Amino acid sequence: MSKNFTWPVRVYFEDTDAGGVVYYANYLRYLERARSEWLRAMGFDQRKLMDETGLGFAVRAVAAEYLRPARLDDELRVTCGIKMLGRAQVVFEQTVERGGETLLTATVRLACMDLARGKAAAVPTDIYEQFAKLT
Repeated sequence: MSKNFTWPVRVYFEDTDAGGVVYYANYLRYLERARSEWLRAMGFDQRKLMDETGLGFAVRAVAAEYLRPARLDDELRVTCGIKMLGRAQVVFEQTVERGGETLLTATVRLACMDLARGKAAAVPTDIYEQFAKLT
């Protein structure tokens, strides 16, 4: 597994505003999909993680810089890489690109959560070790 992961996204009509430009909040969906698919590509099933351990990842903070607009029918690439790894949190650096042009940069902080208690918990050892190889 490489240090950075890329996930393709096509812009659909439902993603845009009346002017055909991607609505700003939909970029967060693109970032989420890329992170989820990266976990899946590493062999980690989030549903299984929740069912078997009661743990899940929740976004704690997002800082996004919107540089250029994406438009209806654009083919985008969403990238993610780990910027920092802690015992109970992971910070990702992510981008949304179109044809080599960066449209958005973001830093996303995730907390590993004990879902029943609503409190932070340690990242499971197998996931932590895999992430540590990518930092």
